[in-house]
Amino acid sequence: MNVKTVLSPDDLARACAEAMWREDDASKGLGMQLVEIGPGRAVMSMEVQPHMVNGQRIAHGGFIFTLADSAFAFACNTHNERVVAAQGSITFIRPGKLGDVLVATAREISRGGRSGIYDVRVTVDDTVIAEFRGHSRTIAGTWLAETETK
Repeated sequence: MNVKTVLSPDDLARACAEAMWREDDASKGLGMQLVEIGPGRAVMSMEVQPHMVNGQRIAHGGFIFTLADSAFAFACNTHNERVVAAQGSITFIRPGKLGDVLVATAREISRGGRSGIYDVRVTVDDTVIAEFRGHSRTIAGTWLAETETK
């Protein structure tokens, strides 16, 4: 049975995200929240905590990258295929500050064969602080077993 015919694309994306979230200790451990999920898209948030600021007293770029990478991961795993990052890059535009709630909005740009491209915009309120682009690679396996989708 093809799971895509049993579940709507939105339901499939949500079920895949729930399965992935159960195993994602890194995102949970940093206090990230999965705000929204849909086919090829995800929105995640994270508050900048004291242990996330650097010597400049601004959000360490590694934490901003990690939030963007997590949103990217959730967006590209919404089609019941296991997908990993092949490459990612980020441009920092403005600093994040202690107490800021960062929001990473990921969207699928293209997906074909085993490869995909995703863009992630990281904002504080409506101000863009970073832009991330990730390239994905599909690997073996699925998030949902055929029996889970019936």
